[in-house]
Parts: sequence; structure tokens; C-alpha cells
Amino acid sequence: MSALTVTFSDLSKNSERVADTVERAQRVHVTRRDGEDLYLTTERHDRRREETAEVTARLLAALTRSDEGVRAILIALPEVFPWVRYLSAEEVRAFVLDLVDATRDVAELDAHTNLHRVIVEWRATARILADPELTAQLRAPLPDEGHGEVPAP
Repeated sequence: MSALTVTFSDLSKNSERVADTVERAQRVHVTRRDGEDLYLTTERHDRRREETAEVTARLLAALTRSDEGVRAILIALPEVFPWVRYLSAEEVRAFVLDLVDATRDVAELDAHTNLHRVIVEWRATARILADPELTAQLRAPLPDEGHGEVPAP
């Protein structure tokens, strides 16, 4: 989904015109030279995005409450996340639970970072498992040398 783009200087010089553009397009990408890009959106568009996240979270949660729903998720998962084929059945179940919880966080807490983290971490796990040499190295026993106590994070 691409949004119309304006520069930050255009926004500051022509804010009324940009506001009219936002009302028509519902979302405008604002590029900045000296900082992270921004998005301007209408309240209505933002409410709809929140509703979409809430419906998605509820749907996923509801599907996990029945065997048929879980099967549907497991069938769909490789299409959405092709790398799950490297995860064991137990790891896939753990990923689904993490995914459902993180999706709820988006809907209930507006906490998108957790969903992103869950996907990135599980994809990294799959990437390791996809490399047999790396997997063997990581599963190899550690030398008998004592490395001392590991402090709590």
C-alpha cells in the first residue's frame, strides 16, 4: 500500500494544502532529511487500522480455541511465513502462541514492537535451523571448562 509523499518542508510551507491531501488520501508519507520519515493520517483512518488489528487478534485467538481452528492456522502458516518449515512441530505451536499473544498486544495495547520482535526472533531461529552446520555447532556440547556464574540480565 503506497501513500502519497510530501517533504517536511512542503508540510511546513503548505500545511493547509497538505492537510487537505491527508483528508482525501487518509494517509500521507512525510519525508525528512534530518530525521525519521513520518506519516500523517486522519483520525478515521487510524481508528479503522485499530479495528483491523483488534479483529485480527480476536480471530486468531478464537481459532486457537478449537482443533479445527488450530489446523486452519497450521495450514495457512507456511504461506504467511514460509520459513516455518524449518521449525519443529513443538516450535511451530510455540510460535503460534507467541504470535497470538503479540497480536493481542497490538490490538489491546497499541504495542506493535512486540509483534515485530516475535516474528524477527522466530525467523532468526528458523534461519539457524535451515543451516545444518550452524545448527550442529549450536547444539554441540560446551567444553568442560568452567565459565563462571552467568549473571541475571
